[in-house]
Amino acid sequence: MTAAGSMRRITGRLRGRRADRAVHGAKTLIAALFAWGVVAPWAAESRPYVAVATAVLMVNASTVYRSVTKAAQNVAARVAGLVLALAAARLLGPTAGAVAVIAVVAVLAGPRRTAEDRLQIASTAVVALAATAADPVGGLVSSVLQTLAGAAVGIAVNALVLPPLYLDESGSAVRGLARSMGALLHDMGAGLSGRRLTSDARDWLRQARDLDERLTRAEEQVRQADESLRWNTRCVVRARRKGVTFHDRDTFTALRGVSIQVRGIARTLADNAHDDHTDHHLGSRFLDEYAETLRLAGAAVGAFTEPGPADGSSDTFPRERLRGAIDGARVWHDTMTGMIARGALTRPGAWHVYGSLMTDAERLLADLDRANPH
Repeated sequence: MTAAGSMRRITGRLRGRRADRAVHGAKTLIAALFAWGVVAPWAAESRPYVAVATAVLMVNASTVYRSVTKAAQNVAARVAGLVLALAAARLLGPTAGAVAVIAVVAVLAGPRRTAEDRLQIASTAVVALAATAADPVGGLVSSVLQTLAGAAVGIAVNALVLPPLYLDESGSAVRGLARSMGALLHDMGAGLSGRRLTSDARDWLRQARDLDERLTRAEEQVRQADESLRWNTRCVVRARRKGVTFHDRDTFTALRGVSIQVRGIARTLADNAHDDHTDHHLGSRFLDEYAETLRLAGAAVGAFTEPGPADGSSDTFPRERLRGAIDGARVWHDTMTGMIARGALTRPGAWHVYGSLMTDAERLLADLDRANPH
């Protein structure tokens, strides 16, 4: 990629982030003002702070679906906290003893789903302790109603005012993962050709293990993109969901399988590079053949995430390039398999290494080949 192209990508991302922040801030302001306007006329002493806080929390949820689930959890936790505060105030009054009881009951005997729920119950109960002691029923009902109203306002604003989508982030994460795998395969191929196995093998293994972190990030982005389309008013068309998130999810699934083989190849090469048994070392002819296989496999993985042609378009270059790279790698694979069968590789002590490397290459190409038609 040229320097100008890289700068355009960086500038585009910065502009996109600024626009996202502007939208985010505008939605937060709308939700806060709307909640205040709805709840202030009937809130006690015209102080709808609980409603405003709840609305701001809901509108800042990462997706519309998440805002709904968070609202349900928030309302349940707040009701539990208020009931706990009412019980403590009735038994002990607004004293330090009541606070201690709230902390013990909420943290130790609360719901077991997450620590966040238990802490929210405890904090809500402590804050509401004085109010429920002064006006038990009125304070409880007002807080619950404010929470419900604020949650409804936050969800409505999040769902109707440019609801968040994460399709670009998902596609970028999957493409970045494929590029990293392709680059590592190509680097291993170049290293074998240059006879840098001993010096570079451990670094290849480290890079292969680092793919786990990228896999985790990509999986989270794909999951978030899929979730962002649930109940999203910007994506009513079902085809868009299939065309974007299904593609990213299927591509990620294939790449996750490929990563296992890439890690296996790097591990085998690293073990062989530092094997004290000289008869286990790989022969020069095998290294040359396998280097070409890795370079072609790297090209295939790199081309795997290129977008296919639009419907009705005759431009099939990305798919043809992937198909050509896979076919080329298979030719080398068949050549080496025949060499091993004929005994042309004259290091019998290394046959188990040959077998491991060839098996990983075959599985890698099979994963790409199965996923390519889809």
